[in-house]
Amino acid sequence: MRRSPSGPPPAPATGDRHDWQTIRQLLPYLWAYKGRVLFALVCLISAKFANVSVPLIFKRLVDDLDLSRGQALIVVPAALLLAYGVLRFSTSLFTELREIIFARVTQEAVREISLQVFHHLHALSLRFHLERQTGGLTRDIERGTRSIGSLISYTLYSILPTLVEIGLVMGILLTKYEPSFAAITAATLTCYIVFTVRVTHWRTALRRRVNELDSAANARAIDSLINFETVKYFNNEAFETRRYDAELARWTEAQIRNQQSLSLLNMGQAAIIAVGVTAMMWRAALGVAGGQMTLGDLVLVNAFLIQLYVPLNFLGVLYREIRQALTDIERMFGLLDARREVADRTDARALARGPAEVRFDHVAFAYEPARAILHQVDFAIPAGHTVAVVGHSGSGKSTLARLLFRFYDVQGGAVRINGEDIRALTQDSLRAAIGIVPQDTVLFNDTLYYNVQYGRPDAPRAEIEAAARAAQLEDFIARLPEGWETRVGERGLKLSGGEKQRVAIARTLLKNPDILIFDEATSALDSKTEKAIQAQLDAAARGRTTLVIAHRLSTVMNADEILVLDQGHIVERGDHASLLARNGAYAQMWALQQEERAAEEAA
Repeated sequence: MRRSPSGPPPAPATGDRHDWQTIRQLLPYLWAYKGRVLFALVCLISAKFANVSVPLIFKRLVDDLDLSRGQALIVVPAALLLAYGVLRFSTSLFTELREIIFARVTQEAVREISLQVFHHLHALSLRFHLERQTGGLTRDIERGTRSIGSLISYTLYSILPTLVEIGLVMGILLTKYEPSFAAITAATLTCYIVFTVRVTHWRTALRRRVNELDSAANARAIDSLINFETVKYFNNEAFETRRYDAELARWTEAQIRNQQSLSLLNMGQAAIIAVGVTAMMWRAALGVAGGQMTLGDLVLVNAFLIQLYVPLNFLGVLYREIRQALTDIERMFGLLDARREVADRTDARALARGPAEVRFDHVAFAYEPARAILHQVDFAIPAGHTVAVVGHSGSGKSTLARLLFRFYDVQGGAVRINGEDIRALTQDSLRAAIGIVPQDTVLFNDTLYYNVQYGRPDAPRAEIEAAARAAQLEDFIARLPEGWETRVGERGLKLSGGEKQRVAIARTLLKNPDILIFDEATSALDSKTEKAIQAQLDAAARGRTTLVIAHRLSTVMNADEILVLDQGHIVERGDHASLLARNGAYAQMWALQQEERAAEEAA
């Protein structure tokens, strides 16, 4: 695949782009194929020259036949007929050559831009994705990529040839006939273009509104379908239908107004064309009647009018389509303009693999300035040791994992690995060294094999099967009729909680990270499944630097150190026995959970 040169720099994320800014951002992707672009331009301009020459040959043919009308034997001008046929064929030949040559330019540009947007979306911060709806994003990308082909074709291979054809016709009219013919043509063109541009500019706001409401309706539908089970749990199918219908109703009204404005534009354009054609034919008829023009001249003017009418009418459609395509592409390029909240430094170094000591060095962090999450959190996890963080919901436990992965940057202090601030490391090398088993394991709607292999896509099958054995997943797979090829469903919904957690452990083991994070990895499981999974978690953590984020204290009893986090502060620290002996917050949480477990077992 040929690549464009590193791509154009993203425009400032002002949220209000200009059409020329969008076009300039698109041009480098085309210029990567400049040979094909220039050859296609030559073909198309040649096609227009051939097209304009056809009426001239036709005029000569009519005049020659008219002059020989009174003779006993009419001589058919064979050379003119041959030239007429050749020029007709040449128009189609050059047009199709242009399409053949330019097809790769369009499709490769679409491919390259789609890849760049996809890559950029993955590079954006977690905050961006939490604040956007996936359905709206995918719709913006879909419409944008679909419009790129239209915009490229219209701007480079329709506008220029149309202007060339109009210029040629105007030149012929000025040199061969009275200036009034060119004046009528110029006046018609001017009125048509001014009317089209002004009305289409007004319509652009309507088009933008239609796109926004379309994305909103699509996002609403996807959000509802993704949460299908929740809708069923609360018997809210009718409620979801009403909400979707409300979005569709707004989109329908906007679409109707958009169509009405389009009809108004079409009627105005047709009126201008009708007036111009009538004036031209009236002037030509006067010339023939007065003897200043031949019958061939009348045919020529009429043919020129017909040929001008088609591109002129297309120019109106063209301008409308360009503005609509620009509106669609604008939203997609706007995604490229989104700033990366977390970016590598220019001098960032790769993290060396091997034993890793993790330190949270007086870390302060807030998602929003008005609500601090962590306050001067300070602790270390020596290489190969396990530190557990416990606390009530909202105390900031899971934030520690997000900061270690560098989904966000700290506002105070630093997160260090082997003494190095992770902000001085490349994100790729940092995340390659960390593995996580989350509370809610989300799987891809693919096979079990694919989901385990995802931990290291280039791993050989033997290592994938070994990871599955280590996670106690092998017996489960053997019982399935399709084995490894069993599809797990959307987000893994065909598997139980324990089965999904084993898949998560297997793919984390396959990744073979130096640092492990268990983010409430068993809190969503029942007690029996938790005990079964806990053995695999302990085995996975052996010899690795491990951060355990837990709500159930029974899962962290063997940790080298336990931290109790409360409203972003470390209020207690020590091992399980010392914390119980202190009879503080940890001891109270332990006692409460033991009572809950006893009641659960009794029930």
